[in-house]
Amino acid sequence: MGSVFEKAGQLILGKDPLIGSILGTTMYMAVLSSLIAFLLGAIIGMLIANHNFKGKTVVKIILRTLMGLPPVVVGIVLYILFSNTGPFGALGLIYSVPLMIIAQVVLITPIAAGMTESSVASVVELCKPTLKGLGLSPLKRFGLTIFECKYQLVSVYLFAFARAISEVGAVQIVGGNILYKTRVMTTAIALNYNTGDFAYAVALGIILLAIALAMNLTAGILQLVARRRHDRV
Repeated sequence: MGSVFEKAGQLILGKDPLIGSILGTTMYMAVLSSLIAFLLGAIIGMLIANHNFKGKTVVKIILRTLMGLPPVVVGIVLYILFSNTGPFGALGLIYSVPLMIIAQVVLITPIAAGMTESSVASVVELCKPTLKGLGLSPLKRFGLTIFECKYQLVSVYLFAFARAISEVGAVQIVGGNILYKTRVMTTAIALNYNTGDFAYAVALGIILLAIALAMNLTAGILQLVARRRHDRV
């Protein structure tokens, strides 16, 4: 057991080219997919939080349901749609990073929207009277509300990124786990575990855990800052 961790440490410190390739693909996919999903989800969540309309409760229930989308199901559906025999097969996206990003966006957008709505709802209610009194246009009111919720929104993005970097089911199905092309840390960990190369699996696991921990710690700190700021108000 000790030799496995020792070799894993050597792989990390030795800057193994394979680990570098996997890390690069992972970060590219995670950053881009989480950013797109966050932008879409934040807009949806802010719009829901800012407006009272008939059926809002139903919309929120649907959104909460979509937050629990099974990654494997999303992967299978996208595989069917983008495979060579599927309706979008001509695009040639199967087993590619762009399709992995699409899968991540489908999974993370409802999560970002739901987290945004729940985290900014109280701030929005506090801001509404002041913003209405200023006589600003709806667009300016929306912009000022976003500014007031900046800590919550940054926290939502960090959670979205952590979710993107730790996904395995959907990206394995649509990406194919191809070496130097679509292999990311989570799929590489699963593969190396199955083939008995525990040192590589542990090395990648340590890197993945370190990144996820850093993101979640940052998100937790921002939430604490936002909560204290809200309490002072």
